[in-house]
Amino acid sequence: MANRHGVGVALLGAALLSAAAGCAPGEEGGGRTPPPLPAASDVTGAGAGATAGATPDGTAGGTAGATPGATMGGGETNVTPAAPRTLVTGLTVPWAIAFLPGGDALVTERESARLLRITPGGRVHEAGVIEGVSASGEGGLLGVAVSPRYGTDHFVFVYFTGEKDNRIVRYRYDGRLSDRRVIVSGIPKGAIHNGGRLAFGPDGYLYASTGETGERGMAQDRNSLGGKILRMTADGRPAAGNPFGTLVWTYGHRNVQGLAWDDRGHLFATEFGQNTYDEINLIEKGRNYGWPVVEGVGNRSGYTDPLLTWSTAEASPSGLAYARGALWAAALRGERLWRVPVDASGRVGRPAALYTGEYGRLRAVAAAPDGTLWVSTSNRDGRGSPRDGDDRILVVRPSS
Repeated sequence: MANRHGVGVALLGAALLSAAAGCAPGEEGGGRTPPPLPAASDVTGAGAGATAGATPDGTAGGTAGATPGATMGGGETNVTPAAPRTLVTGLTVPWAIAFLPGGDALVTERESARLLRITPGGRVHEAGVIEGVSASGEGGLLGVAVSPRYGTDHFVFVYFTGEKDNRIVRYRYDGRLSDRRVIVSGIPKGAIHNGGRLAFGPDGYLYASTGETGERGMAQDRNSLGGKILRMTADGRPAAGNPFGTLVWTYGHRNVQGLAWDDRGHLFATEFGQNTYDEINLIEKGRNYGWPVVEGVGNRSGYTDPLLTWSTAEASPSGLAYARGALWAAALRGERLWRVPVDASGRVGRPAALYTGEYGRLRAVAAAPDGTLWVSTSNRDGRGSPRDGDDRILVVRPSS
């Protein structure tokens, strides 16, 4: 696998790659529980490191088996932020968060199909119920994005599972939803791996992540919309410069559920692994990210290695945001918020685990206009243990 930007950080030894059981139903991002990690990784988020280097032309090279516990690309090993503030309680599987220009957020609820408007003061208003949502398994009302030209077009976009497919729908929103238009249909749906993240990039185009629905070969089929990252106009047409003349931007994905850009325009994505390695990838035009041929770092020609891997027990990463020089990844099965330093070239440093086990499953994370992060729990999704007040949105003030 080619690795052009930085090193892959593996939190399990290479011996664990022998695990090959299928993804268990009801486990977003993992099957069986891997063997225990070294005690150090419980504190720092990095156990035995594995490095996949790269030559300047992007071909695989470098070394394997870096010094255990080494810092990869810089960054801290421990971060102690202030405790989050609870903004809203009593929600049901809040899946995605996108901010309107004035600071209010639109929040999707996966199972109820409600689109909520939530103010920075914690007031909740139902913006509408999305027509045509068929919520079952990991499907339902998923991503939401706000047009970067919202001040003039008032467009908002949602990604949801319908009766026959996953689709992307555009609305005009000016206090109520109107002018419904399906801009992309025919995205494969399944009981698992529906993808669903929507986000506008700094280039002004809309990006969407899709899953391979458990049908592995779909990820390598460039004619399928499943197991991909898509890039499109506000009308759902392939964006200028797409590598294959279609909506497809990258392929070889299992189930991407987080998209975020740093302040230099690098695109990063979180991806569920199968039994051993969850990933953060640096996303580049036309690249093949390996699934199902490779899970984690493979050093195989024609495939792009992840920047970072975790064990599935530590992560099952969903939402992703960038703030204050770091990526912030919400972990479902791992029940923590990961902080991952990023340098100017897109290399990642050692991750730090925050709030482990304190709030249960974490689903969405989004950077708010005021510099905070909004993080949603997902304890009422049938896989968590709901606590009083769940599900909730937490406000985190990120450290630098």
